[in-house]
Amino acid sequence: MSTSFPALAQPKVVGNQLVSRAGLTLYTFDNDVAGSGRSVCNPPCCHLFRPYAGEKGAHPTGEAGVINRDDGTRQWAWKGRPLYLWVDDKKPGQAGGDGINHNTWHVARP
Repeated sequence: MSTSFPALAQPKVVGNQLVSRAGLTLYTFDNDVAGSGRSVCNPPCCHLFRPYAGEKGAHPTGEAGVINRDDGTRQWAWKGRPLYLWVDDKKPGQAGGDGINHNTWHVARP
């Protein structure tokens, strides 16, 4: 079953963290292998940490990149690490996903 997420813009650096186009905190997952080009956060994991979706035809710049997920969707990555949004973060500045699941989820840093 394919999990559909809206296409979103390239991540940006604000202060000492990465955020979405809407300013929401982005996260990395320790179980993802940097540079592998894949995410290991699939259902049910991605229902809580939603992949930060990459648009078709996106042209990443700098340290940003796009990977192809197992379900065929695209996801933004930073230095080869897939990026995610925490389901309970609703406003810029919130970072409720930091440290979740035995400290395997972290605020994404440049």
